Amino acid sequence: MEKYENRQECPIGVFDSGVGGISVLRELVAQMPNENYIFFGDSKNAPYGTKTLEEVQKLTCADAEYLLSRGVKALVVACNTATSAAIRILREKYADMPVIGIEPALKPAVHAGGHPRVLVMATPMTLREEKFHALMQRFESDAEILRLPCPGLVEYVEQGVLEGAELEAFLANLFEPYRSHPVDCVVLGCTHYPFVRETIQKLLGAGVQIFDGGAGTARETERRLKDCGLCSGRAQQGTVELCNSLASEQMKQLEIRLLQSGTVQAIIKK
Repeated sequence: MEKYENRQECPIGVFDSGVGGISVLRELVAQMPNENYIFFGDSKNAPYGTKTLEEVQKLTCADAEYLLSRGVKALVVACNTATSAAIRILREKYADMPVIGIEPALKPAVHAGGHPRVLVMATPMTLREEKFHALMQRFESDAEILRLPCPGLVEYVEQGVLEGAELEAFLANLFEPYRSHPVDCVVLGCTHYPFVRETIQKLLGAGVQIFDGGAGTARETERRLKDCGLCSGRAQQGTVELCNSLASEQMKQLEIRLLQSGTVQAIIKK
């Protein structure tokens, strides 16, 4: 484990089944720019959303162990599938540190107005697990909630395909059943999906509101760090270290591209 003079100076560990969690990392950097971050993407085993529960639990615990070996002070599970499958296991195993998960941003979508028709896009496992069913039951009297499993969409992002005719055709096929009865809101229930948000908006129209849980996860992480007295006292901007189980230059460049695709300016640690 890497050594730091005090725990407040330790980095925040963020991980995902691949590069999608960088959408959450961007929100974390925007919310807490003076913190240091280590991001780990398990692209070698992506996607998690089509694997068995046991496989996802084993992979998620391995991801957490890697970040703990790097001396992180908190774990952010920037993956809806891993959160659904293993957040309880992680919180029991690492009870002495903040462990923050992510869930589909169903609440703000449902409260968008009236009795909206809400389409939740997610991996098959996220939509299958008890955690999502419990979330859905909380709001099903306030909206018409539709579940849309999107196997294959994660792979586009992992390959760096964020726009173009092939992606549009893939998404148009997914959205075909909703053309005759349009939806009011879309919830991006996978952290990879915000990277294709513009294409989703283009296909569904400007009138459809799109929600994702990244900003809420960043706010919750800051709250948990404050509660534990773990916020950095650093005055200067922190750094971001990007790691991936596919240790190729191509993957490194994709991670940098995704991190820099937003408005946040991050200092990437070499």
